[in-house]
Amino acid sequence: MGNEQTRQSKLKPTLGLFDATAVSVGAIVGGGIFVVTGIAAGYAGSAIMISMLLAAVVASFTALSYAELTTWLPKEGSVYEYGRQLISPFAGYLTGWMFTLSNTFQGATVSLGFAYYFSAIFHSLPPSWIAATLCIVFTALNYFGLKQSARFNDLLVVSKLVVLAFFCIFGLFYASVTNFVPFAPFQMGVLAGAYFIFFAYGGFGRVAVIAEEVKDAKKNVPRAIILSLAISTVFYIVVGAVAVGLVGSSRLASSNSPLAEAIGITGNPLAVQIVTLGGLLATASVLLTSILGASRMVYAMARSKDLPRRLGQLHDRYNTPHYAIWATGFLMAAFVLLIDLSLVVSLGTFSLLFYYTSANISAIRMQKKDRLYHPVVPVLGAITCFVLLVFILFIASQTWIIGAAAIAIGTVYYIARKRAPPRKTMQNHKVH
Repeated sequence: MGNEQTRQSKLKPTLGLFDATAVSVGAIVGGGIFVVTGIAAGYAGSAIMISMLLAAVVASFTALSYAELTTWLPKEGSVYEYGRQLISPFAGYLTGWMFTLSNTFQGATVSLGFAYYFSAIFHSLPPSWIAATLCIVFTALNYFGLKQSARFNDLLVVSKLVVLAFFCIFGLFYASVTNFVPFAPFQMGVLAGAYFIFFAYGGFGRVAVIAEEVKDAKKNVPRAIILSLAISTVFYIVVGAVAVGLVGSSRLASSNSPLAEAIGITGNPLAVQIVTLGGLLATASVLLTSILGASRMVYAMARSKDLPRRLGQLHDRYNTPHYAIWATGFLMAAFVLLIDLSLVVSLGTFSLLFYYTSANISAIRMQKKDRLYHPVVPVLGAITCFVLLVFILFIASQTWIIGAAAIAIGTVYYIARKRAPPRKTMQNHKVH
């Protein structure tokens, strides 16, 4: 039993602070900054930067809860483990279940986003097969080791930040102050813009899911969470300001690729191509971190017997949860080929708020001696997440229907698994 337990539960800490921060930045600065900028501009107008700052403040409550929880328990599975130990085993299970579904669908969706960009260059290639192939390639990269995946993610993250920096510096020379008129920061549209930007910030906790694979996790994971949110907020605000300065909020709102639309005003085709390349890099890094996050959550849940135990085994050579990784990757590829993802994209919105709420409730239930911040922080985090969940009910009831269906399916599986008779053969092996 000792050898099996060691083989199934020992992950090696291989990532430093830079790698850990890049994992979360890769999840935050994704397709969102290239697309959501336009959506938010449609609501907030030229005051979009206020929306971005407001969304960052709201997100910081939950980010601090994550940092506090990870300092207390730097364990693979993050919100799943916090829920299990601080709320209840069933609450933890549902949190992990929704996280896994959310990241799996998100990975499938962004792979299609990459494929549409790619097929615009190579017209003869079908987008769905490009997306499915990309899922398998990135799954293989994860299979061969976290260090290799992290190094590739570092490259993707640095490259897309360089592209965004280019957008800001080059675009600044063509920006006009008149595009900020009228500037109305005290209108309801600013709050609506913040709502959409909030979800773009949603990946700051991705690094917490791989906490056992980060060196000095008690210090580096919380730092990575706060750093990633701070870095991403700066980029979002500056990019938003330059984009408005280039073409105004109306043109941003009417475009499916607002940053390419904005830089296009310069009349420089190369600049447009560079920004478009940034969109490709952004979607690729989100896909990589989605596979990473979902597979590690599956591994953590299997290790605690909430999913089949085989998914909690590590590869003897690569020290990766290989069954969990391949299961996640093939599932993403299957979703791309077989399911209309437009019907389930809303699940990501619901799931994000679901496991954020769980994280904040977990932080509220921490003992006083384990706290880093005033208890009002997780309370504010839980309230804001709950308010956003209620807000969704009124503006997109379908999201609640799909989210409730996902919870119901997970609950049925949980009950069936708990009631299933134990495998006698495996138990005999464990006893002897």
